[in-house]
Amino acid sequence: MAHILLISDNTDFSEDLKMQVQRFAPDFIFKDKMPDLLVVDENIDVYGDFRKKYPSVPMIFLSADFEIAADNLNINIKKPFSLMNFLDVLRAANNKLDNSVDGYLTFNGYELRPNKREIADLKIGKVIKLTEKEVEIIKYLYKMSGHYVSKNDLQRNVWKYNEDVTTHTIETHIYRLRQKVEETTGRRLIVTENGGYMLKQD
Repeated sequence: MAHILLISDNTDFSEDLKMQVQRFAPDFIFKDKMPDLLVVDENIDVYGDFRKKYPSVPMIFLSADFEIAADNLNINIKKPFSLMNFLDVLRAANNKLDNSVDGYLTFNGYELRPNKREIADLKIGKVIKLTEKEVEIIKYLYKMSGHYVSKNDLQRNVWKYNEDVTTHTIETHIYRLRQKVEETTGRRLIVTENGGYMLKQD
């Protein structure tokens, strides 16, 4: 599941696009906080502000007349476009984020740096080294921001149904991750409720 932040001054266009995406690609949801993808409709003036706010989030710019400087994180789609083409671009951009080793993820005063296998507390300047599996856990919880994730979800999506992985293994990884980060920073990283896990929200 990927979260999209859509920025558009055209209410009719944005509502129709949301409805079509949710109908044909329910793995994408529209959300105002912690986006995995940015979609900007025509308004080139907001590009700089949103790129500064979300420096590592892929941005898809929709326009009939303008383009932004295309690179690894900036994608242009010329209007009019087909829905299938748009969905293909969404999936490609989301896969690029999933598989990226250098895309930083920022949340609740923390910054996850997958390529360095570390998480930084931006409020106090502390950096904590992580294991590869701890990075994968945080990345998955980030993708599911706002929702509690069960141990079964983690087993499916982080451990890929490894038969050697038990719920106790997952609990131990979460416990050690929380202990490592929270004891160093003095702030919550992961909250638990009814056996599920979620990144602490701002």
